[in-house]
Amino acid sequence: MPQAEKREDPRAEPIPVTLRRGVPEGAEDTVAALYWEAFGRKLGAALNPPATGQRFIAAHLHRDRAVVALAGDQVVAVAGYQLDGRGLTGGGVSDVLDTYGLFQGMPRLALLALLERTPAAGQLVMDGIAVAADFRGRGIGGLLLGEVFRVAAENRCRQVRLDVIDVNPRARSLYERHGFCAVHTERTPYLRRLMGFGAVTTMHRPVPPRAGGRP
Repeated sequence: MPQAEKREDPRAEPIPVTLRRGVPEGAEDTVAALYWEAFGRKLGAALNPPATGQRFIAAHLHRDRAVVALAGDQVVAVAGYQLDGRGLTGGGVSDVLDTYGLFQGMPRLALLALLERTPAAGQLVMDGIAVAADFRGRGIGGLLLGEVFRVAAENRCRQVRLDVIDVNPRARSLYERHGFCAVHTERTPYLRRLMGFGAVTTMHRPVPPRAGGRP
């Protein structure tokens, strides 16, 4: 007698996630794919084609500059940040030229320079949050932000900074719900056709003294 088709119970509990600091060894390709899905529109002009761009990101990750969410042992979300001169995504001039060649690499370096954000004294700068499609809408972005705030406090940062582009209102709403305030908007109409956005808003959130940090 044939077995009845097994149907997924719509009342089943969602897969739980756990947070950890740092990208697990071996998960570089997964993180690069998540980052490309979230930010490929912005990064594509500098790092396309997509397969090459993702390989470049994976090869030059600083694994200790991220908080990740895991479902089992699978990375399903990541929040990268810059601290003490290092961010999650790395790769210098020679790395770009080695990957893309001299003639294609030089204009790409100029585009990447436009995206650079250097932390001020006492600042932790977020690179962004990327969540796998199947895990969106579950508050994971807020959990990652909370852990990033704790990292900032433990490192005696006074402020967390991030930049959000005008075509990502959903991300801006998330940041505003978690205490970020817009402090400056830079209009970049010259980047709309090239990178897909026409304005960048800088947002700040203060880090309360000793909140989650060392005594």
